Amino acid sequence: MQRCPEVFSYLQGVVDERARMGEFVITGSQQFGLVERITQSLAGRVGLAQLLPLSLSELTQAGLAGKTLEQVVWAGGYPALFDQRRQLASPGQWLGAYTATYIERDVRQLLGVANLSLFQRFVLMCAARTGQLINVSALASDCGISYSTARSWLTGLQASYVVHLLRPYHQNFGKRLVKMPKLYFLDTGLLCHLLRIDSARTLATHALRGAVFESWVVAETLKHRWNQGLPADIYFWRDNHGTEIDLLFEYAGQLHAVEIKSGATFSPDWLQACQRWQRYAGAAAAAPVLVYGGRDSYMVNGVQVMAWHKLGG
Repeated sequence: MQRCPEVFSYLQGVVDERARMGEFVITGSQQFGLVERITQSLAGRVGLAQLLPLSLSELTQAGLAGKTLEQVVWAGGYPALFDQRRQLASPGQWLGAYTATYIERDVRQLLGVANLSLFQRFVLMCAARTGQLINVSALASDCGISYSTARSWLTGLQASYVVHLLRPYHQNFGKRLVKMPKLYFLDTGLLCHLLRIDSARTLATHALRGAVFESWVVAETLKHRWNQGLPADIYFWRDNHGTEIDLLFEYAGQLHAVEIKSGATFSPDWLQACQRWQRYAGAAAAAPVLVYGGRDSYMVNGVQVMAWHKLGG
């Protein structure tokens, strides 16, 4: 729709004349032009919904989810990959075409990028930094571009739902907090493709397996909230001593902390960050949750240890 702006003015007249709700569904792959046109022509006449790739719960209900953690994370959630009519030889074929036609063409045109090779390098460098604090100045230097260009391209990838920047929580529980956001990809199938992880088996032993799993949990959390019509409002928390909580959100007047570990075997050491967090947050802290790569779920010392597949429940 962002490529056909005259439709918005036409729809304004039709909607005002008919005065019926829910007649039209307007879709767009990026929100820059779409939201601008909607607010200009259809303000007060629309409801906005943000749709990410399929969630684990949707794939599970359809009987399409992989059996193992690596299969689920490596496949990602783009609907085209689960359409049985398409007869795809491999996810890599579709993801390669998606990267070329959407990220390297549509998003690049949106941003007015002339140098394709530089933009390709930028996207790959972002993939290599998933799950990390993102220093835009360092990223720009590594890619050979200016700070303003890197910031513009990063904003474009956000607006196109390719990446999400997770902001640090604003409260300061007596400690100096980091100010930089963390970078995550919103589809781990695409992320694995960019990282040249060619199979679920390769992912199982890859050096970035933990970061990819963390990106998957963050994306699943965003899908859960947006599918319910809730704002994102999720954060991470880290003090200047390195104590970190991977996900943090407010609900029912309490702060809910989520730690993410890709390992399949629970280790008591994993509870340390949650326990320190509880001491910092005090009465505001709800019982923390630890999402990990194993199959069993249980309570340990006041922490809910949750198996990865429970995110599909």
